[in-house]
Amino acid sequence: MPAPPAVTARPPAGDPHRAPWKGAFPYVGAILVLFLAASSAPSPLYAIYQQQWHFTAWVLSVVFALYVVGLLGSLLVVGALSDHLGRRPVLAGAIGLEMVALVLFYVAGDVFVLSAARVLQGIATGAATTTLSATLVDLEPSHARGRAGVITSVSPLTGLALGALGSGVLVEFGPAPTRLVYTLLFGAMVLAAVVVALMPETSLRRRGAVASLRPRVAMPAHLRADIVPVVPAMIAGWALAGMYLSLGPSVAAELLGLRSHLIGGVVVTLLTGTGALAVFLLRSRSAPSLLAPSSALLGLGTLISLAGVAGDLAWLAAVGTVVSGLGMGASVLATFGTFARIAKPHERSEVFALANIIAYLGNSVPSVLGGIAVTVLGVRTATGIYALAIAVIAATALVLRLSQIRAERRAVMARAAGTPAAAEAPATAEAPATAVSCH
Repeated sequence: MPAPPAVTARPPAGDPHRAPWKGAFPYVGAILVLFLAASSAPSPLYAIYQQQWHFTAWVLSVVFALYVVGLLGSLLVVGALSDHLGRRPVLAGAIGLEMVALVLFYVAGDVFVLSAARVLQGIATGAATTTLSATLVDLEPSHARGRAGVITSVSPLTGLALGALGSGVLVEFGPAPTRLVYTLLFGAMVLAAVVVALMPETSLRRRGAVASLRPRVAMPAHLRADIVPVVPAMIAGWALAGMYLSLGPSVAAELLGLRSHLIGGVVVTLLTGTGALAVFLLRSRSAPSLLAPSSALLGLGTLISLAGVAGDLAWLAAVGTVVSGLGMGASVLATFGTFARIAKPHERSEVFALANIIAYLGNSVPSVLGGIAVTVLGVRTATGIYALAIAVIAATALVLRLSQIRAERRAVMARAAGTPAAAEAPATAEAPATAVSCH
């Protein structure tokens, strides 16, 4: 999931009365992975909840979307709070709220309790991911500049993959399938709380905590030429992720006959795990160079997966998922890398709030519509419409990016010829995609 970029490093302010814990950096990275793993852990369980509580696919999509609503609200409202209260208090609050959500998951006996748990989990994850990203930048070793950007870029998709796969394994082979995974996650959160209690404070208190709670969203006019081609790529990537996380296990079971609950976790892992690998491998590539290829891979992979589902060929659907995962990982770097590249320091907070809104609306709204379509039209028809819509949006992103490239080339030629047309092209200074953090 996306979050504000880790583009600047600040020396730890620290508490002068506490000795710094030099080994805190990897533990903070592990906590970031843990929060995202917890967020995807319910995915393989949704089919069980549906069987036990007899609710429809659109209700399932609403439950998924409620998590996104909580997450987005948290990012917009408390995203900058740790700059004023300190990292440790905000992290402690996020961990506490996540533990409450896990308890609700454990005792859930109907869709209302499940919905409450997802909302609380979304709020906790939003507060935690932004604060953990900032903490990683604060604690980044002086001999390894840029490592925080790599960790915050790779961790989210890695966490989503591990959470879904681990949950699937426990559901299939462990006892108490709807409770064991939450028990283990609760124990891991206890350990995370211990780490936060021991880690140094890297951001001293300062005024403005209440003012920082006011959401700020903006699209400066001078950035529109760069942002417009990015929007459909973001929507396509996060809509695909939303489909896999909410409906993927059900599609695998009902259309491909893969009834194992482990398969539900594997389906999500194929997409997000491949995406995490793509982020790591492409981390040094510039954001502009990744936008067109990522859009093409997203569209192609989605169509391949659709062909596999239509032909009842699980292996072909899996190949398409891997291709889509590569496209998604590259898209994360391309889109959020573009926001990091074009936004000036005084614009970053508002511009990244806009980026988060685009990403999470793309993640949640299509999932809800897809759930309604499943209820009305059936799984096969709804899946086909959903996949084709994603392919069309990805193709739109590709066309817009190619048009932008042609305009930039014309501007370069005009500049070489000494004409003023060069001023029409948007700035395209290339920055490494690792400068962003994507949650």
